[in-house]
Amino acid sequence: MRLVPRLLYATLATVVLAVIGTPGTASAAITGTTIAAPGGTCVDVSGDDTGVNGTAVQLWACQSTSADQHWTWSGTALTTIGRCLDITGGGTANGTALQLWDCNGTGAQQWTPQADGSLKNPQSGRCMDAPGGATANGTRLQIWDCNGTGAQKFTVGTPNPGTCPTYSDTPDLGANVHIYDHSMTDAAIQASLDSVFNAQKDTNTAQFGTRRDALVFKPSTTPYNVGANIGFNTSILGLGQNPDDVRINGAVTVDAFNAGDAGNATQNFWRSAENLSVNTNGGTNRWAVAQAAPYRRMHVIGGLNLFPASYGWASGGYISDTKVDGTVESASQQQWYTKDSTLGSWSGSNWNMVFSGTNGAPATHFTTDPASGPRYTTLATTPVSRDVPYLYLDAAGRYRVFLPSLRTNASGPSWAGGSTPGSSLPMSNFYVAKPTDSAATINAALANGCNLFFTPGVYHVNQTLHVTRAGTVVLGIGYPTIIPDNGVTAMDVADVDGVRLKGLLFDAGTTTSDTLLKVGPAKSGVAHAGNPTTVQDVFFRIGGMAAGKATNSLVVNTNDTIVDHTWAWRADHGQGIGWTVNTADSGLLVNGDNVLATGLFVEHYQKNEVVWNGANGKIVFFQNEMPYDPPNQAAWMNGSQNGYPAIKVANGVTTFEAWGLGSYCFFNVNNAVASAHSFEVPAVAGVRFHDMAAVSLGGVGTISHIINNTGAAANSANNNSYLVSFP
Repeated sequence: MRLVPRLLYATLATVVLAVIGTPGTASAAITGTTIAAPGGTCVDVSGDDTGVNGTAVQLWACQSTSADQHWTWSGTALTTIGRCLDITGGGTANGTALQLWDCNGTGAQQWTPQADGSLKNPQSGRCMDAPGGATANGTRLQIWDCNGTGAQKFTVGTPNPGTCPTYSDTPDLGANVHIYDHSMTDAAIQASLDSVFNAQKDTNTAQFGTRRDALVFKPSTTPYNVGANIGFNTSILGLGQNPDDVRINGAVTVDAFNAGDAGNATQNFWRSAENLSVNTNGGTNRWAVAQAAPYRRMHVIGGLNLFPASYGWASGGYISDTKVDGTVESASQQQWYTKDSTLGSWSGSNWNMVFSGTNGAPATHFTTDPASGPRYTTLATTPVSRDVPYLYLDAAGRYRVFLPSLRTNASGPSWAGGSTPGSSLPMSNFYVAKPTDSAATINAALANGCNLFFTPGVYHVNQTLHVTRAGTVVLGIGYPTIIPDNGVTAMDVADVDGVRLKGLLFDAGTTTSDTLLKVGPAKSGVAHAGNPTTVQDVFFRIGGMAAGKATNSLVVNTNDTIVDHTWAWRADHGQGIGWTVNTADSGLLVNGDNVLATGLFVEHYQKNEVVWNGANGKIVFFQNEMPYDPPNQAAWMNGSQNGYPAIKVANGVTTFEAWGLGSYCFFNVNNAVASAHSFEVPAVAGVRFHDMAAVSLGGVGTISHIINNTGAAANSANNNSYLVSFP
C-alpha cells in the first residue's frame, strides 16, 4: 500500500456528527465535513480518535466535536484522522465490511456520489450500505448492490479532485523533445533529424533500446525544406492546430533501412507521424511500417507508398484522419486499416485491407477463392470515433492540448472543413512527467486533478497509476514506456466519463502483473456513450526488452469505451522470450458493453488472445498472429481442443459484430502444431463476422477452420483460407 498526498477542501457542506464515548478534540481543531447517514446518524469510526488500520466504520449518533466523524475528500477518496474509508481486503462482494486504512489510492478507497444520494464504489460497482436498513449505534457499514433505498442514503459534499497547481504554458519538455522552428536553418534542422535517426535506425540495437525521441515542428507559413527518416521509438509531429499549419517540402520516410532487414519492413514498429503536411514535390512519400506505427492527421501532397522500396514484406498498419491527394499503394503490405480519411485512390491488396469512413476507398470485394482478386472490406462510415488529443501552439506561442469532438458515423478527416471541431486545454493544466519521476509523484498530480503529459523516456512504476477524475487526459509523445515493477498493474482508470489515453507503451516487468492497463475497476451499469473513454495509440509489449510477464495486457470494464489502434504483442524475438519465459494469457479482455475496437492488433498470446464478454461489441479491422512457439500440441490445448482462438466471444453474448479480420499461424518451433480455429463464437443470429482470413505463413502449421467448424483449413497445402460471413 502507498500513501497519497491529501488535500483538505473547505467547500463541502457541514453536517452534524458524533462518536463513541466521550467527545473528542475541540471543534475549533476539527476539519472536514460530516456524512449524514440513515436514521439521522453519522458515519463514524469505532473506538476513540486514533483510528488504527482495520478499525470498523459504523453508524453512530452525530457529535460535532468528534474528529473521526469529520471527513475530507482527497480526489475521490474520503479521509478522516489520517486514514481512508476502505473496503476490507479490497473485496467486491455483497456484504464486505467497511474499515479505516492507510490511504493507498486503490479502487477499494474510491467513492462517487450518485444522483439518488448514495455513495458508489466504482471498483465493486456497489454502494455503501447499512445492513438491512439498520440505524442503531454501532451498525457496521458494508457494500451492497446499489438499490436506491434509505439504507444507502449518505449525504456528503461533491468530491473535489484537488486543485491542480498552475504549471507553465511553455514547459520544458526534456532533452529528447527536439523542437524546430525557422530560427534554425534547414541545414541545422536536417543535421538534428539525421542525428536522431542514426541513433534510432538499427533494428538490432535500437528496437528494444531505452532511447525515446519526439521531433516537433512549430507552425509556420514557410515550409521546412528537409527530409526526415523515422527510426524506432520516434514520433514526428507538427505543433499547428491543423495539419497544413506545418509543411515539410521533402519527405517523412520509413523504409527497410538496414542491411539486416533483408528488404523487409516487418519489424518497423514503434514510430509515428502526426499533424503535418508533406509536399512530395510531385513524387511519392514512403511509410513502410509494421505495427504500432500510426499515421494520423497527415496531409500528403502527392502519393503515399506503404511498402519498402525493395518490395519486401511489410506488416502494418494504420492511417486515420488523413488526406492523401494522390494514390496510396500498399503493394506488399499484408494488411492495413484506414479510418476517417480522404484518398485520391487506393491500389493494392493482400490478405486484409479494411476501410471505414474513408473517401476514395475501393468498394468491398471479398471472396472465398484465394485466387479471386483484391480483398477489400469497406464501411461507408466509422460507427463512433473521436480523434486523438494533440499538442499544439496557440497564436501567443503557448502550448495547449486540443480535444476533438465525438463523431458518430464519421466519414473523412475531422479537419476537412478547415479545423477540427472540439475544445482545448491549457498546458498549465498538465503535469509534465519526466522519466525521473516516481509513481508517487505522478499519482499525486493525478489526485490533485491534473492531466498528464508524458515526455519521451522509460518510466518504472512501483505502484499503480490511478486515473480517477472524469475527463482526465493522459497524453504521451515519443513512445513513453511504462514498466510496472513488482507485479503491479501499471495503470487503472475509474469508471467515469471522458478519459482520454493516447500515445503510451506499456512494457511488462519481470514479475508477473495481472493486468497492464485496466479501464474501469469492474463492469457496471453506468453508460458513457455521450462521453466515452478512449484508448488510442496505446501499445503493449510482453518480452523483447526483458523477460516480461503479464496475464492480461488490456482489460476494458467500462461501457462504451473506444479502443482505437492498439497493438498487444507477446514478443517473438528479442531478449527474454520463450514459451515459459515471457508468459501472457490474453492481449485484450472486454467485459464492458457497447465497446468498439477500431484497428485492433493482437499477437502471440498463449491462450484466448482476445476475450469478449460484453454485449453489443464491435471490431473494425483485426490482425493476429498466433504464438509461434508452442513446443508441442500438448502444451497448447484448450481442454480437448487444439490450441486457442484469436478471438473468443463468450457463450452468453447474443450481440456482436466484426468486419475485416485476419489470423495467421507460424508454428516454427514445432510445425505439427495446429489450432482448431481462429475465431470461436456463439452460433446465434446476433453474433456476426464479415470478411475473414486465415493464413498459414509459409505453410508452417495449421489452422483447421476459420470460425467454429466453418471455413477451410490454412496449412502447408493451402496457405490461405477465406470466409465472407458467419453465420
